[in-house]
Amino acid sequence: MSFLTPFVQDQTIPTRSENETSAFEALFSLNDIRAQLEAIWLWIDANIINVYVLIELGFVLAVFVAAGFFAPWLRKRIDKYLTPKAPVGFPRRAIHALAVIAGPIAAWIILNIVSFGFSVAGQSHAWINAAISLTLAWIVIRLVTLVIRSKFWSQLAFFTVWPLAALDVFGVLNDLIAYLDSASISLGIDANGIPRDLSAFDVVRAVLAFAVLFWIASVVSGFLARRIDEIDDLTPSLRTLIIKVLNVLFPVLAFFFALQFIGVNLAALAVFSGALGLGVGLGLQSSVSNLIAGFTLIADKSIKPGDVVTVGDTFGWVTTMGARSVAIRTRDGTEHLVPNDKFIQNGVINWSHADKVVRLHAPFGVSYATKDLRKVREICIAALEGISRVATNPTPQCNLMEYGDNSINFDLRFWITDPENGIANIRSDVYFAIHDAFIENGIEIPFPQRDLHLRSISPDVAEAFKGLSAD
Repeated sequence: MSFLTPFVQDQTIPTRSENETSAFEALFSLNDIRAQLEAIWLWIDANIINVYVLIELGFVLAVFVAAGFFAPWLRKRIDKYLTPKAPVGFPRRAIHALAVIAGPIAAWIILNIVSFGFSVAGQSHAWINAAISLTLAWIVIRLVTLVIRSKFWSQLAFFTVWPLAALDVFGVLNDLIAYLDSASISLGIDANGIPRDLSAFDVVRAVLAFAVLFWIASVVSGFLARRIDEIDDLTPSLRTLIIKVLNVLFPVLAFFFALQFIGVNLAALAVFSGALGLGVGLGLQSSVSNLIAGFTLIADKSIKPGDVVTVGDTFGWVTTMGARSVAIRTRDGTEHLVPNDKFIQNGVINWSHADKVVRLHAPFGVSYATKDLRKVREICIAALEGISRVATNPTPQCNLMEYGDNSINFDLRFWITDPENGIANIRSDVYFAIHDAFIENGIEIPFPQRDLHLRSISPDVAEAFKGLSAD
């Protein structure tokens, strides 16, 4: 007798001929539904409603309740004694993450101990193992979320760890691994005569290993970069060069370590290396050119972060030097990303290459009616004394350059020590000072004039000009 019998044995069911069927029965067979419910009940009765399963679930519940009471106490101790001693940044975030998930970690450890005890006693502990898998997945996802603080890595951990934990709980993870391991391609025979294969499982392991190693490499390189930036004995260009080498070296090492982790013979990458060389020669030459040019610029110290440069029509100071381009921040507040090879091919004006003492020019002209030209020179040099950005050593110079078509031309030369604060603005201040000084001393600034001489003219036009002259 099934568990559904009490519900149907005394019911009056209307009779129907063999060929009569209702629309409901056409879609759903009562016998099939009854069979499915009986199967579910038998599974629950065999796997859940028994003493051993209830004992396992009781242990799991007790462990999590104890961890819930124990976690706040442990978190306070960690925040009090460990967090203040950890350096600011990643180490402190790691300690904080440990404090937040201290309860789940304690529960996971105790569950493993309980599982070991059940195994020694020869008792089934499938539900405890399921709790261990799910707890570990929870711990991993929380660690990634709290420590890395990256949406991409958090989503990657969520969509990777939870499915693996679910597959492990239902006991099909090993079958899936065996299936992925069976789907393989041959890589040939190694030097020892052993055939080498590359399976789908190897690819999955390589991707996961590279993701973890790449994250570790980025954390280590970032840590070293911050420490290198704090070394005052190194020049800015040398610091940038070391950091750039580390940023390239660590991901490459992570890639090769991932290949070694899955057992790929690096000698088998010879064909891939040849294909990569061909790709560089055909399609990646611009990228490689920028990469090499970047190392060249840093190695020969042509430019470095903080330098004031002019590239083409772009004037500004170098903020960062990347693997592909150099970021130049202009006076407008915009960032111009200039490819590295442009500095090699087209050249660059570095206003602060050796030092920041730069000479500027302010050409101007005065009228031919000016009598004392030496006084003009004295007035211009004196006008610069009120401008704070103009250096007094070297002293400004004002030279007479030429007798032009419309004016006597001078060139006022002065020095500044802060080109990063702008070139056009200081030259504008100098011209304002010259103008005010000329107005005060009655010196005329000429403008272009032309005299027109008429060799021949018609009588009517001559009469018209006479009339104008009379007026």
